[in-house]
Amino acid sequence: MFSYDELTSPERALWDAFPEGRRVDLRPDTPQEDQVADGAQWGPERTVRAAVLCALLLGANSGQPGAVAQLRLTGARIRGRLDLAGAQIAHPLWLEACWFDQAVNLLGASTQTLVFTGSRIPGIEADSARIEGNFSLRHSVVEDGAPTPFNRLSTALSLTDARISGALLLNGAHLIAPDGWALSAGGLAMEGGIFCRNGFTAHGEVRLMGAQLPGTLVMQGARLEKPGPRGVALTLDNATASSLKFSQGFTANGTVRLRGTQVRDNVTFDGAVLNGPPAHDAHAPALTALHLQAVDLDLTLARPPSGTLDLRGAQVSYLHENEHTWPQRVELDGFVYGSIKTADADDERHEAVGNRESVARRLAWIRSSPGYNPQPYEQLATWYRRAGHDDDARRVLLAKQRHRRRTQPPAGRAWGHLLDITVGYGYRPWLAGIWLLALTLLGTMAFATNSPTPVKQGEGAPFQPLVYTLDLLIPIAGLGQRTGWYWTSDSLQWLAYLLIALGWVLTTAVIAGLTRTLQKN
Repeated sequence: MFSYDELTSPERALWDAFPEGRRVDLRPDTPQEDQVADGAQWGPERTVRAAVLCALLLGANSGQPGAVAQLRLTGARIRGRLDLAGAQIAHPLWLEACWFDQAVNLLGASTQTLVFTGSRIPGIEADSARIEGNFSLRHSVVEDGAPTPFNRLSTALSLTDARISGALLLNGAHLIAPDGWALSAGGLAMEGGIFCRNGFTAHGEVRLMGAQLPGTLVMQGARLEKPGPRGVALTLDNATASSLKFSQGFTANGTVRLRGTQVRDNVTFDGAVLNGPPAHDAHAPALTALHLQAVDLDLTLARPPSGTLDLRGAQVSYLHENEHTWPQRVELDGFVYGSIKTADADDERHEAVGNRESVARRLAWIRSSPGYNPQPYEQLATWYRRAGHDDDARRVLLAKQRHRRRTQPPAGRAWGHLLDITVGYGYRPWLAGIWLLALTLLGTMAFATNSPTPVKQGEGAPFQPLVYTLDLLIPIAGLGQRTGWYWTSDSLQWLAYLLIALGWVLTTAVIAGLTRTLQKN
């Protein structure tokens, strides 16, 4: 415990102001010329020992009746370590434009509102802390401190398993831990939102694995940087949230991970830039959203991602896309969506009446997936059917069969080509009519130039080239012409054999294609 005589002049001013909650401002008369970055050079007239702050917050100078005691200090250099680990703090703490010589330790503490505005702090450790109110670091610079018991990596701000009843305000803050975690908050439980706007930057991974965010995570305009070829800029694996807003110029130079994240409302990347890890590997993930669950997923990006977009197993009600949504490689197996909304107004107008170009564009991002997976085709076809675009659904299913054909052995590929040419795998049965018409015309013209020999003289119907050709092409039933005539010309006889064979092939292809279509429908 301190005696009043041991306090310096700025410490006495703070000591006297604390019971009434008055602010003590140690800045010079020209604060516009005062920079927190120069805090290491501030002299004794602006220096307050961290031990004095601890003593006040722990009840060294009790409050006065009719006043709310709180610690409010501006423009001070905090000398020593502000160590409040495990403390029960009943007073709000407001520190503005302060320079900290050492990291702040709030491990396991129970506190009221904490405000560190426009300050420079070499690390904050608040694992398992309980904060009744807001925790604000607006416009502050928090640099990596010493490893914590929960994390051996360097960490700027550590909130692992912390509980915050208000909001976490990081607007304009800079969290710096390039080789570690800018924010380590696995298991963080919030009652309010997390706000990272107005120039927020993080050099190092922002880690929110398993966090409970009933409010909104707002990172509009934020910039996340994680060096390294496999750098992860943001991790929200298995977190729960009301909504996630990565928009208005949000930039991630590193992977954004939303694996198993459950969002009750929307996840938006409207106008975002997803650069992925700073490597020359196009397959490095820019966004990993395996098993993401959300109502809306807005991927109307500012430009195409530089890495892979992984949506395997994700489930959303509405998918919003634009011309920049899809990179060179997309993982879509198991991705389920109820509807697709396209940002381009002209494309939406074409969608209403069916548009082959839009179908081709969506098929391109399905084919960009490695290997063959039928589910993305089936999902897209299902959506087109629900929208009333049956022709587009058939185009998608035909593309699925053509993609599948490339994975089959030679015999399967040959049979697939035959089904494609003749009936379009059953999705274009009118092709069979064109083939039948062409072969009928060919046979009729060839057989009309010559007269065949009757099998039995004077018996049977007269020779009819058209009916004879149809009798050759149709293997089921008979029209009485094929069995009543034969040719002495080898070329015409071989033509007859060829038409019989093509008739069987055409009929088999029609049956196979239509059977597949009926089974699917």
